[in-house]
Amino acid sequence: MAEEGTTGIQAIDRTFGIVEAMIELEGAGVTELANHVELPKSTVHHHLLTLERAGYVVRENGEYRTGLKFLRAGERTRGQHALYQVAHPEVEKLAEKTDEISGLMVEEHGRGVFIYRDSGSEAAHIDTGIGDRVPLHCTALGKVILAHLPDDRRDSIIDRHGLDEITENTITDEDELREQLAEIRERKIAFDDEERLNGLRCVAAPIFNATGQVIGSISVAGPTHRMQGAYFYEELPETVLGIANVIELNIQHQ
Repeated sequence: MAEEGTTGIQAIDRTFGIVEAMIELEGAGVTELANHVELPKSTVHHHLLTLERAGYVVRENGEYRTGLKFLRAGERTRGQHALYQVAHPEVEKLAEKTDEISGLMVEEHGRGVFIYRDSGSEAAHIDTGIGDRVPLHCTALGKVILAHLPDDRRDSIIDRHGLDEITENTITDEDELREQLAEIRERKIAFDDEERLNGLRCVAAPIFNATGQVIGSISVAGPTHRMQGAYFYEELPETVLGIANVIELNIQHQ
């Protein structure tokens, strides 16, 4: 639903709220959806029928779920993204080189959005999917973007979204986060020590455009037992920085 203090069209706000609920619940009946979005069943039913007629919702065994028409929109949106066009082959190379999970993230509306991922032969299986939106403060990918945003933009994101605790290792103290972001700006490397997912560590580097603005980040992640010592703190950062540099050069010469 729309945030308090914003303006918009209520019907559209409700429609997208229902769509988000279907995704979160992985399909549900009218009653469950109505309870989830706190709207009357009749209202939810009318929205579902409209979405179904448009092909964006399917009904199976009394439950509604999002239809594959969303897939077409999502794939085209991602395919038109300049960073994705240049970076996704390099993300694949990073996964192959490290045998771990590699990821590409951009910031949108103050959240980190995964626009591409690949997995090496030894990679762990995690529940992160393409298009997932996560807080910036709890991932290496997000922190390295946050660190390089303009001060007013960074402050606005922290004020708006806060610093929720995702795991016991998540940084929730603003002073501590700002101190770490200053170190990240200096090194151009961010670490995630089980701050979003227990058992997973991550190294990320920023990606800049030709004018020096941060436009995304790239990372490699793996189980904590493999992400240790000089390999985690020295070798992987050099590898990730190198890949980020290649992406930046390719962006400039598209």
